[in-house]
Amino acid sequence: MAVKKPENLSFEQAMEELATIVTEMEQGDMALDQALKQFERGIGLANASAKRLQQAEQKVAILMNNDPDAEPLPFDSEAQ
Repeated sequence: MAVKKPENLSFEQAMEELATIVTEMEQGDMALDQALKQFERGIGLANASAKRLQQAEQKVAILMNNDPDAEPLPFDSEAQ
C-alpha cells in the first residue's frame, strides 16, 4: 500500500497517523534509520495539519466578518 503525502490526507487522518508515530517512537524499539524516517514523516504530518488549521481559521474569520468576498490574509504566528 502506497503512503499518501501528508498534504493529501484529511486533518483527522494526519493526526491519527501522527499519534501512531509518536506512540511507536516512545516505545524505543525502532532502529535509528527507521526512527529518523518516522520523525521526518511526523514533521510533514504536523506541518500539513497546521496548514489545514490555518486555512480553517481564515474561513471562520471571513464568515464571522460576514464578508464572503474577503481575501484570506497571510498567517503570522508571531503576531498571536
